[in-house]
Amino acid sequence: MLSIRRTNVGGMSVASRHVMGTGIVIGALALTLIALLIPVRSFGGAAATAAPAAGSALGSSPAPAPAPAPASASGDDDGAGLMNTAFGPLTPQDREFVRKVRLAGLWELPAGRQAQERGTRASVRTAGEHLVEGHAELDRRVLEVGQALGVELPDRPSGQQQAWLDQLDRAQGATYERLFVQLLRRAHGKVFTLVAQVRAQTRNSVVRELATDANATVLDHIAVLEASGLVDFEGLADGPPTAVPPTAAPPAAAPPTDIRPRK
Repeated sequence: MLSIRRTNVGGMSVASRHVMGTGIVIGALALTLIALLIPVRSFGGAAATAAPAAGSALGSSPAPAPAPAPASASGDDDGAGLMNTAFGPLTPQDREFVRKVRLAGLWELPAGRQAQERGTRASVRTAGEHLVEGHAELDRRVLEVGQALGVELPDRPSGQQQAWLDQLDRAQGATYERLFVQLLRRAHGKVFTLVAQVRAQTRNSVVRELATDANATVLDHIAVLEASGLVDFEGLADGPPTAVPPTAAPPAAAPPTDIRPRK
């Protein structure tokens, strides 16, 4: 009886140990699962809370768009930038001006000679004479300036200038004279703005002297062309220059005022 009772007690003791061990394992697994779930839920809740806050901030105060890039430099820049010379800084605008003075002579000199030969009005022939004298002197000066500053100069008229010369070649009589005056007056008005700007802004002494001479020459040519009485001032706006239609009685030409620069 004693041996049986010990065996039973020993068996119950083993069973109890198995049950307790199983309970401990299950409890440990449960604790591990809880430990894993708590951080995930905390992180998710924090993220969910932060998201509306960020959305609210963005909705109430949107971030400004980036400012547009500043405009680029002048389109007249020949790519050489600012150059230092013995006569002072030479800017892209200075070089453009020197080239335009040369270009003006390449078409206005032949146009002036043609007007001296083909003009029937004395005022048109006088305008042609002023063009020839003024641009002959300016051309001599600009060649010297170009060589002194190392600026490459054109040796033929631009495509547009050649087209103007072709127009004059085809025109006849009164149509020719009006076309001559209108084309030349419009061209001088355009370049006059550049001459004045360069004269006021350049820091190069040689360019400044050339601009001073060009200013006087251009102003003289404008005055003598207007003195012909053939200028259509409404037609001087931007657009293709056109000849003024002839009128039955054109106004008498006022005597031109000679304001050519002194030599």
